[in-house]
Amino acid sequence: MNSMTTYYKFTLVALLCFATKTHAQEMSFEEYNPTSTLVVPGAEIERAKFPFVDVHSHQRDMSVSRLGELVAEMDALNEGVMVNLSGGSGESLKAKIDNINKSYPNRFVVFANVDFDGVGKPGWGEQAATQLEADIKYGAKGLKIYKSLGLRYNDVDGNRLAVDDERLDPIWEKCAEMGVPVLIHAADPKSFWDDMDSDNERWLELKTHPRRKRSATDPAPWEQIIQEQHNMFKRNPKTKFINAHMGWYANDLSKLGKLLDEIPNMSVGIAAVIAELGRQPQNARAFFIKYQDRVLFGKDSWRPEEFPTYFRVLESNDEYFPYYKKYHAFWAMYGLNLPDEVLKKLYYKNALELIPGLDKTLFPQE
Repeated sequence: MNSMTTYYKFTLVALLCFATKTHAQEMSFEEYNPTSTLVVPGAEIERAKFPFVDVHSHQRDMSVSRLGELVAEMDALNEGVMVNLSGGSGESLKAKIDNINKSYPNRFVVFANVDFDGVGKPGWGEQAATQLEADIKYGAKGLKIYKSLGLRYNDVDGNRLAVDDERLDPIWEKCAEMGVPVLIHAADPKSFWDDMDSDNERWLELKTHPRRKRSATDPAPWEQIIQEQHNMFKRNPKTKFINAHMGWYANDLSKLGKLLDEIPNMSVGIAAVIAELGRQPQNARAFFIKYQDRVLFGKDSWRPEEFPTYFRVLESNDEYFPYYKKYHAFWAMYGLNLPDEVLKKLYYKNALELIPGLDKTLFPQE
């Protein structure tokens, strides 16, 4: 073997080794999820500092045996009352309430739901309000409106049913008359309407959940749906509304604060947006202190192992700790270190003011 052949042989081996090493470094964004090497004080908070009302939970199974399991999980978290927003209506709602009353009558409440099929038929609004009144008299403590209103429902003529459609007013008026709140979810995060490119913070979520992608024609611009919601709030000043997911303005608390100033009958729930709050601890802390009478605790999906992240963001002064769901947030969390009085309002006091019939003896007496 001459020297030139030897040179080429060793060069080829080196190139192959380099190519192999380079290939080993290639990975997708989904795969890249490094463990932080940062060492800072802090610890998970497994149990809330004060008993709390979860105003945003969904439970399909409300059998007596399941309620017993839920109470054990709630006790471990220091959860006083669970609000099940998936109450349904009519007989299905009655069955849930009956099971609650014969097992844990002070630990669970349900909100009723309205079926918006048939809007546009003569008398639809009055019939819906009559059914809602019956549900409330039987024991429902509020009304939950799903995002289907504004996204999926059409009227009898096939037109998109807007959130502020005046044909729905009898429903909101009935809630005001009966003294129960409306917890409403409208639209989805604005990023779902944005271009799915490298600038979109929700790119990974849209890649893994492609059905969540929206556009200005599927079914309408985000701004329009959100404005419809605000129009409806303002047109019904006697009705108390809880805007789920902080109205999708947890990433713009200045804007949300202006809306709270403009709409005195609107409160906000923090379900499913803790990742937005945990990345802006100083700004979020100031917001919670200023609007401490207008915010309520909620989680949304029932996964007890995820609650400690909420507690840690709200209660601690910890720095740079992980969130539990990368496709929601690929950034770290920071604690807001909220004052005790603000925590009490967030955890239970504001809910006790808005939702009738909750057992106040489950919470600190002051």
